[in-house]
This record gives sequence, C-alpha cells and structure tokens, in this order.
Amino acid sequence: MPTRKEMWDRLGADVDVLVIGGGINGAGIARDAARRGLRVAVVEMGDLASGTSSRSSKLVHGGLRYLEQFEFSLVFEAVSERRILADIAPHLVNPLGFLFPVYKGDRRSLTTITAGMVVYEGLSLFRSPQRYRKLKPKQLAEEEPALTREGLKGAPLYYDCSTDDARLTLETALSAAETGAVIATWVKATALHPDETGRITKVSVQDLFSEETKEITASVVINATGPWTDTTLGLAPRDEDAAPSRPLLRPTKGVHIVVPKAVLPVNYAVVCFHPADGRVLFALPWGDATYVGTTDTDFDGDPALLRADRADVEYLKAAMIRYFPDHPVVDADIICTWAGLRPLVSEGGGDDLDESQVSREHRIVIHENGVITIAGGKLTTYRLMSTEVVDAAVKMLRLRGLLRRRLNAPRTEDDPLPGGVSWPEDDDHEFVAMRVKDVGGDLISVQTARLLADTYGMRGLEVARRVRQDRSLAEPLVPGRPEILAQVDHAVQDELAATVTDFLKNRTQLFYRDVDQGLGAVDAVAERMGRLLDWDEVTTYRSVQAYREEVALSRAWRDDPVGSPEPEAAPEEDPEPVIAG
Repeated sequence: MPTRKEMWDRLGADVDVLVIGGGINGAGIARDAARRGLRVAVVEMGDLASGTSSRSSKLVHGGLRYLEQFEFSLVFEAVSERRILADIAPHLVNPLGFLFPVYKGDRRSLTTITAGMVVYEGLSLFRSPQRYRKLKPKQLAEEEPALTREGLKGAPLYYDCSTDDARLTLETALSAAETGAVIATWVKATALHPDETGRITKVSVQDLFSEETKEITASVVINATGPWTDTTLGLAPRDEDAAPSRPLLRPTKGVHIVVPKAVLPVNYAVVCFHPADGRVLFALPWGDATYVGTTDTDFDGDPALLRADRADVEYLKAAMIRYFPDHPVVDADIICTWAGLRPLVSEGGGDDLDESQVSREHRIVIHENGVITIAGGKLTTYRLMSTEVVDAAVKMLRLRGLLRRRLNAPRTEDDPLPGGVSWPEDDDHEFVAMRVKDVGGDLISVQTARLLADTYGMRGLEVARRVRQDRSLAEPLVPGRPEILAQVDHAVQDELAATVTDFLKNRTQLFYRDVDQGLGAVDAVAERMGRLLDWDEVTTYRSVQAYREEVALSRAWRDDPVGSPEPEAAPEEDPEPVIAG
C-alpha cells in the first residue's frame, strides 16, 4: 500500500470522479466507483474518518424506532445492510445484545415492545445475529445485575451489531485503493472552478503538510464532507447579485462518555430513556470500558472545535444514575469524551437544486453546477447510499457523453473488506487469534493476538510477521495493555497513517480506552513514525503537540462551571449519529 505521501504524488490531474471527503460515505463511494472501473480520487483535509465517521455510537443496527412510525421499508433496508456488513467485515461488525428494560409507568408496555421484537425479527427474515428473548426481572438480576430492579417489569433481549467505525471507514478506503482509487489524506479542497457552461470541472487542492498545490480535472465532483457540506459548496463562485443559498444542513451534536467497566459494569447494551426528556440513549459494553451516549442538541459553531461540554456530561450522568443507582459516575471516573455532528438535512435547505432524491435517512442532491452532494444517512446504510451516489454519477457521465465504455458490477455486497478475506465461515475469532499467536510465537501475548485478530482480521497475521522479523516491535505501547509497536509500522506502511493522532485515535483506540488516553505512548509512537516517515524535530514536535491538543479538547468539559445551562435539545432523531463525510 502506498504511503500518504505516495498517494499525494499519485494524485493526477484528470479523473472520472473526484470525491471530497474521506468519511464513511466518501470511502464507500470510492470503493463502489473504483470497482466499477472508474478513475477515482478522494481528497480529505484530515485523516480518514477524522470527522463524524469516527464519532458515532459505533453501532450497525436496523433502526428499531422506525417500527413505531410504520416505516417498515427503512427497517428492512437497514437490517439487510446489517447482514451484508457482518458478512464483508466479520472482524469489525460483531453481534451485540441489547436489553430494553420496561418499568412501571413507561409509555411503552412490555407487550408492545415484545410485539415489536417479533416484527423486527421478521423484517430481518429471522436472520438476526441471535434470536430475541424476553427476560423476567429475576433473570435480569442475573444477566444485568447493575440495572435497577425497582419497578422493573421485564426486558426483551434482542441483537444488533457493534463496530469500530473508524476502522470500517479505513478498510473501505483501503479496498478502494486496492482497486485503483487514489486516497489522498491531509489534502484540502480550496476552490471549485466552473467551465464555460457553469459546471464544476476543476478543483484546486493543497497538501496541508508540504503546502504544495494541484489542480484536478474531474468529470464529476462529489461532495461527501458531512458537517462541512455547506462550506464545501461555498468554494464555488457565485453570482454577486444572487441571493445567498440557505444552508443545506442543520447539524446536531451527539456526545459520548467513556468510563472503566468496573465503574459502570454492563454486560449488554442497555436501552435507556432519559428521565428529563425521554430521549433514547445507551450504556454500551466496550471491553474493559463502558461508553454512554448520546446527546442531541443543535450546533452552529465550527465543527473543528466541537467538544463535549459540562451540560452534555451531566445529562448523560443523570440518565445513568436513574438506571444504575448503585454505580454512580463521577467526574474522576470519565476517561474520555467524544462529540460528533449529525449532518441532518434542514427542511427547505439549499436554493440551487435541480434534482434531488430524498428519504428519511439521507439526501442526494445534484446542484445546478453539477456537484453531487450526499448528506445525512447513517453508518449502517453507507454501502447502499454509496451505490445510489455512484449510480447518479454514472448517469451524469453517460448523459454528458463522457462515459462510453461498459462498467463492471461493483459487487460491494459480496466481496469482503481487506481484513475479512479468508475469514473463517463460522466467524471464529478465537481461531484467527490462535493463528496470529502461532505466527508471533512467544513474542506476543494471547491478549495481543486477540487484539490483532479483532482489529485487523486476517491482516493481523501480517502484523505478527513483523514481530517475528523484528522482535523489538513486540514492545507494548502502554504497560499492561495489548497494543504493540508493530502496529505503528503497519499503520504507516499499510494504512496511510501520517500523524501521531492518526495512529492513536483512528488506527488504534488508545485515545478512547487507555486511562491516560495514550499520552504515555506518545513519545514512542512519534519516535517510530518519525523514523519511518523521515520527520525532522519540528515535525515530530508538532505531531505530538497536535495529539496532546486532541486529548485536552476531550477533557475541556472539566473546566466548564458546574451548573452550566443545558443546551436546547434538537428534535428527536435516531439515537445513533448519522454519518456523512
């Protein structure tokens, strides 16, 4: 795999499709388009998935709430995509049990919830990861002992899936690159240039490291920048006499907190309704940690400065004390927070539209200047959205006479992502971990072998081989944790990592899971990356400082005054942040 610098060098002047935005939608579009045989490039002003696509609730699910609204087609679409993602990324998309506790006085009765589970199972063609069960209070005391039993009537236990959203995005992009797409990270689009007909056919871009610039000619430009959608559209020139366009997006903020599992011990994902406003949120098991989320409040600031604030944290703590009164979360328990933006489409947004395709979940807009924008949607259905966007691009290319050759079938629903190639049919994670352990031998622990299998899938064998070739790479990054130095080499040489933040936040999860958020590993990671990427002292220092600032931003809520006013809640949406860009 080319490094980030080599991808920049390969970024040519002429492509069929240029995708702006390297989140889950941009990566999915690139994979689909490249597999059809189109010449594709992606430019992303940060790391892959560095925006909303690494800040979701990390769930692949069917949207149970739509049953109440009789949106059966949306549920069927989502559960079908859930099945596909579990097949093509079995190492990343894994079954997770959800408990839906029902208490006396709840708006939804236990009978109603149970009936909904039957319909949910049916819409998945009874192919959910596991069949649902209805647990009585006594059974719940055994299955989820931390959950309060006061007024408890029972709880259905149903199954959806969890995932590593950043790595799902990464592997989708790597698959696109394997098929010929150029994936250029830390490259910013700075201007959109129209031709004599008014269509955008050229895009100016800048390498944010070297400050070198290029101009790319593209037959179709796709805007997949999520919260930056309106900013990207604003890069095109506008008639000075024309009225300003209304924003296409109405972003809302979703915040999560992470605590040690010992503080908030949950065995299943517990569906909670906030005692103040009744909004849905989750307490989710995450290895040796638990994370809680999400909030839903309007946001009109700079997405780059997005963070959790005191009111967000207090809101989540209040829900947990309602459901887990014997396990109160205090400030000192919180390891990390993250905040993501749902790039929701505003009603009536945008004035320069000549065609649109609308659903409750996402919107594909073809603007008068020919730019295609994908906005909204969620992680679970990214592959389907990507197909729709590329279909629109291909139609545009053919109508303009720019595509006369026959394209391939993309088969994105059949062919696995890189880590899923040769994965065992019985989905035996332990078997893969044993193979990784066999390759690494005594140099890697059982815990590290399992981490490599679950993180990289079958590519974990490649990381283990690095250790066999250089035993110094078996050094743990954080004492007592399973992450090792070999992962740095793999990230730089095979996964486009270009900064310390790329590695600690999106190639591993040390930023979120380590009690010190990976700060103890910063120097070792920077030294190794600097050696591999030929950094000078200034570059190394800047990369380290940038990571320290990311950590500080995730902890900045601690300095907010207690009793900060709670922000105004946004209209209720899906509890999983939607993903775009």
